[in-house]
Parts: sequence; C-alpha cells; structure tokens
Amino acid sequence: MRILLTGSTGYIGRRLLPVLLEDGHDIICLVRDKRRFDFEDFSSDVLQHITVVEADLSDSASLLDLPTEIDLAYYLVHSMSTSHDNFGELEETTAQNFVTYINRTTAVQIIYLGGIANAEQLSNHLLSRKNVEGILKSARAPVTILRAAIIIGSGSASFEIIRDLVEKLPVMIAPKWLKTRCQPIGIRNVIEYLRSVIGKKEVLNQVFDIGGADILTYKEMLLGLAKVRGLKRWIIPVPVLSPNLSSLWLYFVTSTSYTLARSLVSSLKNEVVCRDNTIHSILPLQLLSYEESLRLAFDRIQQKNVISSWKDALAHDTLDKNFLNYIEVPEFGCLNDKRAIEFTRPAGEVIENIWSIGGERGWYFGNWLWRIRGIADKVVGGVGLRRGRRSQTDLKAGDALDFWRVLLADKKNGRLLLYAEMKLPGEAWLEFRVKVEGDKKTLFQTATFRPLGLWGRLYWYAVLPFHGLIFPRMAKNIAQA
Repeated sequence: MRILLTGSTGYIGRRLLPVLLEDGHDIICLVRDKRRFDFEDFSSDVLQHITVVEADLSDSASLLDLPTEIDLAYYLVHSMSTSHDNFGELEETTAQNFVTYINRTTAVQIIYLGGIANAEQLSNHLLSRKNVEGILKSARAPVTILRAAIIIGSGSASFEIIRDLVEKLPVMIAPKWLKTRCQPIGIRNVIEYLRSVIGKKEVLNQVFDIGGADILTYKEMLLGLAKVRGLKRWIIPVPVLSPNLSSLWLYFVTSTSYTLARSLVSSLKNEVVCRDNTIHSILPLQLLSYEESLRLAFDRIQQKNVISSWKDALAHDTLDKNFLNYIEVPEFGCLNDKRAIEFTRPAGEVIENIWSIGGERGWYFGNWLWRIRGIADKVVGGVGLRRGRRSQTDLKAGDALDFWRVLLADKKNGRLLLYAEMKLPGEAWLEFRVKVEGDKKTLFQTATFRPLGLWGRLYWYAVLPFHGLIFPRMAKNIAQA
C-alpha cells in the first residue's frame, strides 16, 4: 500500500514509520525540511520504500506538486506546543489545506490521531482537536478518527512531566485537578491501533476512543510512577491554585515549556476516559496497564533507545519552520570565542565526548554555572536546561539539547553545530569540530554571537568573564576526558 505520512519527524510519526515499513508499505513522508529526516536510520534497501517530499501544510501552494497516487494518508499534525495565541486558526488552516490536497488524490482512507473530547466544556486545545475532526470529515476519502487519552512512553510529554514531578519533589502541593480521572495509554498500544486500522471497512467514517487498561486519577498516576521508581512521595491537595499558577508551577519544576504547561493545565479539568469501547470488538488488542507502560518507557531510557521526544518541537520564538537554514553560521557583525586544543588520543574518543555533551553528562566544566544560566533563562520565559536530550549517546539534526537546538550532527566528519534557544538579545551558535591532518589532531570549539543592537553587545561583554572561565576548560576537558 502507498501511504502518505504527515508528521513523520514528530513524536508519533518517527515511531510509526518503521512499523509501516515492516508491514511492507511504501511510505511518502511529508516534511517541512528534508534535512530533518533521519535517512541514516534506514538501510539502502529500506530507503527504496521511502519517498521524502517537502511541503508546509499551512501553505496551500506548497502542496500543489505532492504525489496524488496514494492509497491512505495519516494526519499526525498538531500545534500543542505552538507559542501562537491563534493556534486554533492555524490548526484549521492546516487541516483544510490537507483536505483540499487529499481530494485531488486517490486516497481511500484518512487516519487521524486526536484527543479524547467527551466533555461538554472543552479546553481550547481539545476543542481545536475536535474542530480538526470536523474538517477532516469533509474530505472525499473516509476518515478513521482515533481519540487518544494521555500517552505514556519514553519521550512523551505526559510521561516526562509526571516523571519530573515525582523524581524532583518528595512533597507536592497540587490543586484539585489531582482528582480528575484519565485513561493513560502506552505508546506501544497507540502505534498498534494506528497500524491495525489500515484498510478495515468497519473503521471507515468512525470515531473511536482509545485508552489503556487502567482508569486513574492524576494523583494515582503520580504515585504509580513513584512506586515503579521505588520512591516515597507525599501529595497534598489544595482547593485553590489558579491555572496561571499551576502553569508556572509545571514550567519551573518540569522540563516543559510554559506554552505547553498552560495548554496541559487548561485540559486537566476534562476527564479523558473512553466513553465508547466499540473498537475493542473490532481490534481486540492486549492493552497495557499504566505500570507496564511506565516500565517499558524506563527500559527504553535505560537502553538509551529513545526514538523520539516531544522536546524536539521548536521552542525558540525566532526559530521558524526552516530553522535548519541557521546551519550557515554568519561571519560578519558577529562576536566570537574560538578555542583550539591539540590532542593525541584517538579522534573517535573525542568525537564521542562531543556527542555526549549536555543532559546527564553536563558541559565538561562549570556545570553549576550552566545550571544558573538555565535557571535565569526559565525566569525570563526560556526553555532552561531541564529538557536534557533525547538520547545520552545519539544526536540528530533537530534534537533539543538542553537550551540548544542541534542544527548539524555529522559524526563521521566530527562536526556538531548547535543553535541557542535560550532567551538572548541576539542569536548564538556553538560549534565543535575535530580535524585530523596527518599526525596532528585538533578540536576546534567556536561560540558565535550575533548581537541585536546595543543590548546585544552589552550582554556579550557582560558574560565575557564567564566565557573566559568556562570555554577554555570545557574544550580542554572534551579533548582529554
């Protein structure tokens, strides 16, 4: 079957793609930028079954040249993390453009993953998801709608937030939404559902709720993770804690962005429990319990095999959908800190050190200073350091890395290029490059800052003493650690 997969570089899409290929389908991956697609993850034989096309669903003109000979299309696009206040309008636009395109194709089925929306009064994000359903239903091709509850899996936003709260706070003071019920579903079951509804007549033009084996309150979910981790935790509910305070609480304690925290808090008032279990008779899958989903997620993390993460969504206000265009580091009007360290050890070992930077390993020198910078960034609304990294050993273009974004990860040639997503009066790049010329091996470390006006220049010179303290020792330790 010839399948169009939107969101192929997103959290769900990255995990669904290899499963579809395993089933023998030919996949057309619709991406905004081909440079973000993980070609290296697939063998040459498998790549013969993948076609990568560039288009932006918010731009109808970019869809005109897309393939029309397709059998099925997945719509895995959402704006949950967007910083735009008009995210609902953006979602409607992208959905309508998608329908206009699909109506020109030979597709006989659309599969859409949304969120459970059974309450009468929905949060803005759940309401937006429901509106997208209505738009997709207007397409000529019949649509299969899967409404998922909270998704639990390594790298999922819900899992990471619950994990942060439990592992960082022995005592939690939380508002009454702790009593709200939900039906968390493991990412493995979500992928199974997305895979199993392909071509089934019983699911065409139908809406299904999908959830896991357990119905729990958020308090029970927090205590359930504490149990899995062998931690004793106390949760104290309070009758008042405004949505804004709750959002700030999540923002400062967890690795989430404020935009996502605000969206999640606004949805916590809604129960996300399956109302209709018809899908069980059509697809009798073995549903994972909440505890089983947690253990599978931690197994993935322990094996350093986290395939995708919600943190890969862009967070910097100045970064647009073509953020990889920043891969060309500017030379004019910039301020630089350049370090060159010669070393004698195998170049591969130094490259491995570079590829392990940030996250749990830290920044090789002055980690407490980096943490202070991360806290300062959080205070002014930035992403801070808590995002960490998707994998402790693997980096791909587009990955989040603490408060940086990976622009280029060329391990073969020993070059890593990062772009700052922290709040700055300008733009910043950090580049590591290993060069081998005969017997001479050198690590080059370059920090580049393009200041925005006078404030940008004042900022650079204000932090220059810290650069002088951190950067030379960081380069030296990377080469020698």
